[in-house]
Amino acid sequence: MSVNLTQTEVVTGEVRLSYCNVFTARAPQSGGDPKFSATILIPKSDTATLQRIQSAIEAATQNGISKKWNSQRPPVIPNPLHDGDGVRPSDGAEFGPECKGHWVITASANQDRPPQVVDAQRNPIINQAMVYSGVYAHVYINFYPYFAAGKKGIGCGLNAIQKTRDGEALGGVAKDANDVFGVVAQGQQTDIPGQMPLQAPYPGQQGQYQAPQAPYPTYQATMPHGMSTQIDPITGQPIVPNMGY
Repeated sequence: MSVNLTQTEVVTGEVRLSYCNVFTARAPQSGGDPKFSATILIPKSDTATLQRIQSAIEAATQNGISKKWNSQRPPVIPNPLHDGDGVRPSDGAEFGPECKGHWVITASANQDRPPQVVDAQRNPIINQAMVYSGVYAHVYINFYPYFAAGKKGIGCGLNAIQKTRDGEALGGVAKDANDVFGVVAQGQQTDIPGQMPLQAPYPGQQGQYQAPQAPYPTYQATMPHGMSTQIDPITGQPIVPNMGY
């Protein structure tokens, strides 16, 4: 069953998600209320989605003029649609490489209205690891006017996400503990300066090491008054004999 969307609502074509935070509401670094959020990367080849978004932003602008902005159109109206081949409006720095060739929108939802997150068959996604920065999806968003702290503009609400397929994770993936600690099990090691290297494992015993067969070498040095002593091979300091004092 299909539904009729309002003029300010859009269902995108397939997009990619970045800074994906759709299961736990988090407060922005600049402060404020916790929100669910996701950055939406829209391929520039998807002109149909772009046209729907531009129309929805204009409809939201008209709502702002009639309902929030005293029947006046501000000379400059910030909106959430940005060119990924340009620079970020927040600090003038270039967008990340994943944004190249895309339009970029950040959508959010209040803590008391979490977005619905479903799979390709529209079943709710329970495993949060399935939705990450880099995944591909359809996104249901809406645009609205705001007037807060003396600032007027257009915001973007995050209503629902439908995962369509996996993609390469953005920002890298943490290594698995089994892989990392398997290095030790396989007898690989890194020598530490000042320490004797570990010897090979006992025959037939994987990953177990034995102490060196011979004792650490000792060195003779002459102390004042002709007293002979040994040098600790670990610390490099003389081993002072117990003189019974």
